[in-house]
Order: sequence, then structure tokens, then C-alpha cells
Amino acid sequence: MKRITTTERPGWDQKAEALGFTWRHLDGARYWDERAYYQFTLPEIEDGIEGPARELHAMCLDLVDEVVKSEALMAKLAIPEASRDDVAESWARKDPTLYGRFDFAYDGTGAAKLFEYNADTPTSIYETGTFQWIWLEDMIAAGALPANADQFNSLHEKLEQRFAAIFPTGGFVHFASDPDTVEDRQTVKYLEDIAGQAGIEPKFVPIESIGLDADGRFVDQDNYIIQAIFKLYPWEEMFREDYASKIKGSKTRFLEPAWKAILSNKGMLPLLWARHAGHPNLLPAFFEEDPRAAELGRSYVRKPLFSREGANIELVDEGRRAKVLDQGYGEEGHIRQALHPLTPFDGNYPVVGAWIVGDEPAGVGIREDRSRVTKNLSRFVPHVIV
Repeated sequence: MKRITTTERPGWDQKAEALGFTWRHLDGARYWDERAYYQFTLPEIEDGIEGPARELHAMCLDLVDEVVKSEALMAKLAIPEASRDDVAESWARKDPTLYGRFDFAYDGTGAAKLFEYNADTPTSIYETGTFQWIWLEDMIAAGALPANADQFNSLHEKLEQRFAAIFPTGGFVHFASDPDTVEDRQTVKYLEDIAGQAGIEPKFVPIESIGLDADGRFVDQDNYIIQAIFKLYPWEEMFREDYASKIKGSKTRFLEPAWKAILSNKGMLPLLWARHAGHPNLLPAFFEEDPRAAELGRSYVRKPLFSREGANIELVDEGRRAKVLDQGYGEEGHIRQALHPLTPFDGNYPVVGAWIVGDEPAGVGIREDRSRVTKNLSRFVPHVIV
């Protein structure tokens, strides 16, 4: 694994604009950054990332099967008591999952280490599945990469296949997000496009425009019943909304399903460790109130059960506490995970996102930052297999 500096493609910014990649710059800073790329060998991808992602996903499904049968474990994960049946019943029905993303520390020299599983509302789909593939094709055409260069990247195709498998007869499916958050709206628009290619008729509904009819069915802004919906809105927040008690009776089919609330929760990390202690791709992790957390000593990462984009993640190194991006997360509790320093590449710290679609690994997207915590403004950098 290497980080290689390179020259940007002429006109890449105009191409991105024309393709609708409007969030390539965030708050005046680069988000998409092709001044460098990460180069892997095929064994690094297959053995170092793809294999562990497949194994960890299977371990996660086994964990869900255990947690849904335990009130105590669901309580540990701060799943509200009134919503636990929703979670358990969605698993019992085998409600299908569309996708998720493991975030790994990986530098090509040792085992990938799982930082967390973005199992419910992961973004960076378009930049992974489409724009970095376009970058690869352009770089090969320009002679800047060898003709046999490749990517671990079947994300777009596997999403289309997965939509077709979940909705084999096509039909009408709603898609929802915050319409005013550019990245969220464009990500959902991309998924709508993929669903359309799979023979589905998509319709967007703003999250705040979803209502209830007299029969307790969720309806959109035009009063159409929402029978199936992809929602870029996390379960931990849905369970705490006024309409939470109506979810069960709504008969709506959700992507992601309610059982994903178990895996999108950082409490799954200590639960995995308790069941697979010593696994090469896991880091020791404990609930903060667990006396065994003392085993981590004076170096650990303190994480809220729920947070987004590195918010309220605290690095503690030999008792020294790094600055925290405080966005108010943590009320439901914290875990402590062993501190595993990222390897810097030219002063940048990459986190490797390994995508799962259905039950299959589907590609890699890399975010890097000058700091050791990946945040909202961390740059997306393409990758290549040579």
C-alpha cells in the first residue's frame, strides 16, 4: 500500500459539476482530492480488506441473532424499550439489508482493524461507486496509470443487483432524506437513479413531509401511502421521534431495516469483542462502565454509542486527551476501544471504507485527514490496484 502524488485531470472540476457531484468542495475546502491516490496490490485487497469484511459481516449477523433475543443486550445498546419489538420482528421477518460500510485502519503491513460499522446511513456512495471509477478510466486513457490498473469497486453494479433482488417485480419505492443537506440529498438522488436502473419507480419525499393517515399508514407529501422507503435517517433518531410508536403498525418496508439499529451502534464493538476476543481484525473494546475497560490502561478511544463524522470521539494517549469535536453526542452512553494509531502516509491518516452490499463485499473508498479522527471535511482520495 502506497500513497502516490499525481497531477489532477484537466477539467475534472467541470466534469464533476456536470455529473452532479456538487459536494466535491465542502465549506470551501476540498472533499474530493485527486492530487494523490492510494495504490494496493491484489493480495492486499483480497486478503487484507475483502476477506476480513466478509468475515466480520457474518460475525455481525450472528450478533444480531443473539441481541434480538435479549432485552438486556438491547438495553445495553440504548434501544428504547418500546422499539425493541420493532427491531426483533424485523429480524424475524428477514427484512433485507441494502448496504453498509466497515471503517478500517489498514496500511498494508498488518491486519485491518475495525474502527466501526456504518451499517444504517453511510454516505460516500457516489464518490466510491462512480466518480473514482471515472477517475481510473481517465487516468488509464491519459497514460498516467498502466492499462491493467484496476479498483476494488463493484459498488454501483452490486447496488443495482441488490435493489432488483429486494424488489424483483419493480414497483414504487420512496426515498427520503433532509432535502437541504446537499450531500444527503445528492446521495439519495444517486440511489434513486440506481433503483430506476433496477426497474423501480422512485419518488423522493423530504423527511419532514412524511405524515400519518387515519389508518396509521405513513404517507408522503401528496398523501400517497409509503409502502417501501429508503431513508437516509438513522434508526436511533427515528426511535426517539413522536411517531416511533406508529412504526410497527405502518406496514412500511424500511431500508435499512430496523435490525440494523444493532449494528449502527458503537456498542456492537464491545459485544463483538466479548464474543471474538483476540480476533485479528477487532480491537479490544468495552462499555465504559465495565470494570474490564481498565485493561486498556491510559490509552484508548472514547466513543459515544451514537455519533456521526467523528463527532465527540475522544483520543486518550497515555492519559493525554486530544481535542474533541463536540456536537452533543454521548447522552446514551460511551464505549472505550483500544487506541490503534493510524499509519501516516505523507502526513495524512487514511481510513479504508470497505463496502458491503447485501452480504457481499463491494468495494473500497478512502477518506484521509491531517488529524487522526476522520470528520465531515476529511478528503476522499481515489485508489487503484496495480
